[in-house]
Amino acid sequence: MLSLSSALRRVVGLGAAVLLSSFAVFLVPFVSPGDPVRALLRARMDIGAADEAAVQAYAQQFGLHDPMLVQFGRWLGRFFTGDMGVSFVSGTPVVDQVLPAIGVTLALAGCALLVAILVSIVLGVLAATRAGQWPDRIITSVTHALIAIPEYALAPLLVLLFAVRWSLLPSAGFESPASLVLPVFVLALRPISFFSVAVRSGVQQALDSEHVLAARARGLSRSQALIRHVIPHGLLPLWTMVGVWFAGLLGGSVIVEVIFAIPGMGRLIFEAIVDADIPVAQGGVVVVVACAVLATGIIDLVHRLSDPNVRIGVRHD
Repeated sequence: MLSLSSALRRVVGLGAAVLLSSFAVFLVPFVSPGDPVRALLRARMDIGAADEAAVQAYAQQFGLHDPMLVQFGRWLGRFFTGDMGVSFVSGTPVVDQVLPAIGVTLALAGCALLVAILVSIVLGVLAATRAGQWPDRIITSVTHALIAIPEYALAPLLVLLFAVRWSLLPSAGFESPASLVLPVFVLALRPISFFSVAVRSGVQQALDSEHVLAARARGLSRSQALIRHVIPHGLLPLWTMVGVWFAGLLGGSVIVEVIFAIPGMGRLIFEAIVDADIPVAQGGVVVVVACAVLATGIIDLVHRLSDPNVRIGVRHD
């Protein structure tokens, strides 16, 4: 079983990652051009220019002349109570923009990851059980080639073909399941390439393992041994990659969301950066990092609990 000290170390590590990323995001106004106090005042009071007396009064009221660490602690406390500030552009609470956007991005990334896992399991098992034969050579060649295709090149091509030329799928939006097909495919393509290689390698190792050979010697057929022993053990390398890729999809969906006009977190942060809307960018980045860290931790825990070496107490740290 996983030790309590090991679990606590991982929780502390994940919390430290969120804290450090939050501090880095908090520093953005201090290194950005312009006066953050005047920007905040314009956003809250909806005025074009504030005189010096109003700026100083506002700064005094909200403690904007306090030391940076004091301000950070206060900002972090408000953030975790749901107060992410007010948008410089719209003047509305940031939380009202971030929560719907992160829901869209989580759905998009989750669908892409699920598709990538299912497809890569089929391809990886087929390649491993036909090692050296033409299915293995084709799958290996195609998956290696797909790694080199960037999303910003593939997405417009698919839009031109499936939406403009053939009118089979919507070109943009997030209004129906059909509108998810192209963006999910684009996001899933690269993970499929890496996952398939990992599954192929894991299944090949499991096929040659002693416990599988012993199972065959006890009379299990090849298909029975494959389902009961080979695939469960062969998929362990896949689960080590899933958490990292899910975090990457959360943060790396900007291009796909912009091209397909999906109202997700990537597009929201992109537009906030373009418009210099610092509170929205801050809130969006911290929420993405927190979700990514949480997802990585959960998937890592599931993997460790499913690994027989962990369950019998073999130390991995």
